[in-house]
Amino acid sequence: MLKLRTLKLGLSVAVVGMLVAVYSNAADTTNKSKVAESVKPKYAAEDIGLRNTSVYDETKTVSNKTNYRTDVPGSGNKIKRAYQDAPPMIPHDVEGMMEITRDNNQCISCHIPAVAESMGATPIPDSHFMDFRPRHQLVNGEFKKVADNMKNEVSIKKLDDLASARFNCAACHAPQSQGDAPLNVFEPDFIDKDGTAKSNWTGDRLLEGLNTVAY
Repeated sequence: MLKLRTLKLGLSVAVVGMLVAVYSNAADTTNKSKVAESVKPKYAAEDIGLRNTSVYDETKTVSNKTNYRTDVPGSGNKIKRAYQDAPPMIPHDVEGMMEITRDNNQCISCHIPAVAESMGATPIPDSHFMDFRPRHQLVNGEFKKVADNMKNEVSIKKLDDLASARFNCAACHAPQSQGDAPLNVFEPDFIDKDGTAKSNWTGDRLLEGLNTVAY
């Protein structure tokens, strides 16, 4: 009788063990399925970016054609700024105007304030005629702050000529390419009603909010 009870108990334990194993395997499979579903990419590789080809194959990848504007300088066309005080895009053809060098900057010939209006060009703003850089002296191969900290480390200096840091116009301004582009849902909040065409970083507002003085 004892052997029979022991046998029944053993069978019961074995059956329970099998059921636990089956349940565990089923639960593990379910969990793996859930994990796989959660990490499953929502987009195919061909749908990522603008290339419309597999990211794993470069042989069929061809970029969109770049179509720069061909309007002649002085045509009066303007491109709306992307946000308040954004560097304006170049709305005209720049063929033959690049590269800008120390001895050749054709942008200045039209956009310098003295002639900009007569040339139908946007004048270079006041901010480009300001020296925002702190002054230092090179002493024994090392830069040292000069004695007059107020005028040389804190202040901003007005210049008669275009600041050298602003001379390379192409560092911030670029020609606009026309063609297919991703949808841009950004909506700028312009400070000024004419912010799409004009900067407000000029005149008295040039130093607004800056802990410094102009001299």
